[in-house]
Amino acid sequence: MFGYKFYEGVVCSDGFKMSVQAHDGAYCEPRTNNASSYSRVEVGFPSDAESLLMPWIDGDDSNPTGQVYGYVPSSVILEVIEKHGGLVSGELPPLRFTAFTE
Repeated sequence: MFGYKFYEGVVCSDGFKMSVQAHDGAYCEPRTNNASSYSRVEVGFPSDAESLLMPWIDGDDSNPTGQVYGYVPSSVILEVIEKHGGLVSGELPPLRFTAFTE
Protein backbone atom coordinates (compact mmCIF):
# COMPACT_ATOMS: atom_id res chain seq x y z
CA MET A 1 0.00 0.00 0.00
CA PHE A 2 2.25 2.86 1.25
CA GLY A 3 6.01 2.80 1.69
CA TYR A 4 5.44 4.24 5.14
CA LYS A 5 3.26 3.77 8.19
CA PHE A 6 0.05 5.78 8.39
CA TYR A 7 -0.67 6.55 12.05
CA GLU A 8 -4.24 6.32 13.34
CA GLY A 9 -5.62 9.70 14.44
CA VAL A 10 -5.07 10.75 18.04
CA VAL A 11 -8.10 11.10 20.32
CA CYS A 12 -7.70 12.82 23.68
CA SER A 13 -9.70 12.40 26.87
CA ASP A 14 -11.74 15.57 26.28
CA GLY A 15 -12.61 14.55 22.70
CA PHE A 16 -9.95 16.64 20.93
CA LYS A 17 -8.66 14.87 17.80
CA MET A 18 -5.77 15.37 15.41
CA SER A 19 -3.76 13.45 12.87
CA VAL A 20 -0.02 13.19 13.62
CA GLN A 21 2.07 11.90 10.72
CA ALA A 22 5.75 11.47 9.84
CA HIS A 23 7.08 10.10 6.52
CA ASP A 24 8.84 11.28 3.36
CA GLY A 25 5.75 13.15 2.15
CA ALA A 26 4.94 14.83 5.48
CA TYR A 27 6.26 18.04 6.97
CA CYS A 28 8.47 16.30 9.53
CA GLU A 29 12.09 16.00 10.59
CA PRO A 30 13.74 13.86 9.43
CA ARG A 31 11.67 13.81 6.24
CA THR A 32 12.00 10.10 5.63
CA ASN A 33 9.95 6.94 5.96
CA ASN A 34 10.13 4.75 9.04
CA ALA A 35 12.76 6.75 10.95
CA SER A 36 13.67 5.52 14.41
CA SER A 37 12.37 8.85 15.78
CA TYR A 38 11.13 12.26 14.67
CA SER A 39 11.96 15.60 16.31
CA ARG A 40 9.20 17.41 14.35
CA VAL A 41 5.99 16.00 12.90
CA GLU A 42 3.02 17.02 10.80
CA VAL A 43 -0.36 17.64 12.44
CA GLY A 44 -3.46 17.63 10.30
CA PHE A 45 -7.02 18.80 10.71
CA PRO A 46 -7.44 19.14 14.49
CA SER A 47 -11.03 18.87 15.66
CA ASP A 48 -10.86 22.29 17.36
CA ALA A 49 -8.61 25.33 17.17
CA GLU A 50 -5.57 24.74 19.37
CA SER A 51 -3.43 27.74 20.33
CA LEU A 52 -0.35 25.59 20.97
CA LEU A 53 -0.33 24.53 17.30
CA MET A 54 -0.99 27.92 15.69
CA PRO A 55 2.68 28.95 15.22
CA TRP A 56 3.03 26.04 12.76
CA ILE A 57 -0.17 26.46 10.72
CA ASP A 58 0.46 26.03 7.00
CA GLY A 59 -2.31 28.07 5.45
CA ASP A 60 -5.27 30.24 6.32
CA ASP A 61 -5.39 30.73 10.08
CA SER A 62 -9.09 31.68 9.87
CA ASN A 63 -9.87 27.96 9.42
CA PRO A 64 -7.60 26.19 11.93
CA THR A 65 -9.47 22.87 11.79
CA GLY A 66 -9.09 22.61 8.01
CA GLN A 67 -5.32 23.04 7.89
CA VAL A 68 -2.05 21.18 8.19
CA TYR A 69 0.59 22.23 10.71
CA GLY A 70 4.12 21.51 9.53
CA TYR A 71 7.28 20.70 11.46
CA VAL A 72 5.60 20.81 14.88
CA PRO A 73 8.16 20.00 17.60
CA SER A 74 7.55 16.67 19.32
CA SER A 75 7.44 18.41 22.71
CA VAL A 76 4.48 20.51 21.52
CA ILE A 77 2.62 17.33 20.51
CA LEU A 78 2.93 16.08 24.09
CA GLU A 79 1.85 19.48 25.47
CA VAL A 80 -1.29 19.39 23.32
CA ILE A 81 -2.13 15.85 24.41
CA GLU A 82 -1.56 16.70 28.07
CA LYS A 83 -3.67 19.87 27.78
CA HIS A 84 -6.56 17.78 26.46
CA GLY A 85 -6.46 15.21 29.23
CA GLY A 86 -4.19 12.58 27.75
CA LEU A 87 -4.28 10.12 24.90
CA VAL A 88 -7.18 7.66 24.89
CA SER A 89 -6.72 6.18 21.41
CA GLY A 90 -4.71 6.53 18.25
CA GLU A 91 -1.02 6.39 17.49
CA LEU A 92 1.98 8.67 17.45
CA PRO A 93 5.10 8.33 15.34
CA PRO A 94 8.20 7.60 17.44
CA LEU A 95 9.06 11.00 18.87
CA ARG A 96 12.49 12.46 19.73
CA PHE A 97 12.63 15.42 22.05
CA THR A 98 15.09 18.22 21.45
CA ALA A 99 15.18 21.82 22.56
CA PHE A 100 13.83 24.24 20.00
CA THR A 101 13.80 27.97 19.60
CA GLU A 102 11.13 29.71 17.54
